[in-house]
Amino acid sequence: MTTTLTKAAPPRARRRHPYRAALTTARGRTGLALVGLVVLAGLLAPLLAGYGPTDQSGLALAPPGTPGHPLGTDDLGRDLLARLLHGIRADLGIIVVAVPLGAVLGCLLALAAAAHPIADTVVQRTFDLILAFPGLILALAVTAVLGPGRLPVILVVALAEIPVFGRLLRTGILVQRGREYVTAARVGGTSRGRILTRHILPNAADPLVVQIAVSLTVAVFIEGAMSFLGVGVRPPEPTLGAVLSQSMPYLAQAPHFAAGPLVTVTVLVLGLSLTAEALNREIRR
Repeated sequence: MTTTLTKAAPPRARRRHPYRAALTTARGRTGLALVGLVVLAGLLAPLLAGYGPTDQSGLALAPPGTPGHPLGTDDLGRDLLARLLHGIRADLGIIVVAVPLGAVLGCLLALAAAAHPIADTVVQRTFDLILAFPGLILALAVTAVLGPGRLPVILVVALAEIPVFGRLLRTGILVQRGREYVTAARVGGTSRGRILTRHILPNAADPLVVQIAVSLTVAVFIEGAMSFLGVGVRPPEPTLGAVLSQSMPYLAQAPHFAAGPLVTVTVLVLGLSLTAEALNREIRR
């Protein structure tokens, strides 16, 4: 009698969560490292900067490498390293409030639109109204009412992101509503609220995570543009856009003045873009 030995099939490996898998790819790790570097510099600004961001010295436009001023000084003798680090801190404080605020408001409007056809029409026209204003006109209008400062910048960024997140979630809800598993849950007697919260939203939320990374990139540019035009945070408080704007008259004689904010914005935007791309690739698998 012969016995046939069969090799047991190896157990199927469980697929890692797409977010975790995305952040362990080369793109994800590089993006996180770049963003983490900038965030860490901003958080440790009081420890890394030897001076306050508004402290003045007698050295105007001192070149990089000047004793006590590794990046040099600006036209008023203020340490550029201190202004750069505190500018990062100010920018991060703005975008981490403005983008989630816009995301939450946009998602709430999308949920209201999903509740009733009339609400859907009202919400869609609201999104169209916000999108009808170019970003610069919206910034100038908000600043004309509230004046320059942090609050207008936060409101402009949040308003710009409301229709982005709202339309993204609304589209996801409409797509998921037509899926077979939703139909099966509805036939099985599951309530509309439970179908929405337990079935539709978890499957429609993945694009929102990617959009947050993209919107953070956009928010960096919006803040920089508003500060560059003088309608952002009030001086002498530093932001990356404000430092860059202040450097414009001195580019020929002191190009180092603009180097810090330009490099920092480039690193931050590149890191956020790589993170968003890694998340998007993994979610679409």
